[in-house]
Amino acid sequence: MNSKVKDFLLFYGVSSLSVAFDQWTKWWVRESIPFGGQWLPEWLAWLSPYARIVHWYNSGAAFGMFQNGNLVFTILAFVVIGVLVYYFPRMAHEDWTLKLAMGLQLGGAAGNLIDRLLMGKVTDFISVSVFPVFNIADASITVGVIVLLLGVWIKERREKLENGEVPAVADASVEPAKEG
Repeated sequence: MNSKVKDFLLFYGVSSLSVAFDQWTKWWVRESIPFGGQWLPEWLAWLSPYARIVHWYNSGAAFGMFQNGNLVFTILAFVVIGVLVYYFPRMAHEDWTLKLAMGLQLGGAAGNLIDRLLMGKVTDFISVSVFPVFNIADASITVGVIVLLLGVWIKERREKLENGEVPAVADASVEPAKEG
């Protein structure tokens, strides 16, 4: 199979899985838990003070920031999606971490954009301790950013090693020169 086709399958496959899982979980929450309610399986009741599934809406950005900015974030999501789709074919074939990161970010942006267009707000449902309530799309964007940062760090580290700018590992068998 052509490497470009594989790249596009990774990019759109990851983003499609992210959107599908995000939309399915949001649908399940809206159908199963009344707004403002919470749920946790009985066998996980001990987690209740720390983690639970809740039914909440968000008209702002990820993790509840900038409430009532739905129009701004709808436009921003279109811009982000456009930039990702435009930039993806221009990436180096070898940079799979960037492709994975961009696929996760595309899926997250599209998942929340679907909610904004259909409902005018985003369904959030994952509640962990005092952290703001979030959803699979928010998590996908966040994981995508982490993968991107790790990929950039690994690439820079590899380039420095190849250029001899960073010692790979100190050799314990070599004793340092003594002064004097």
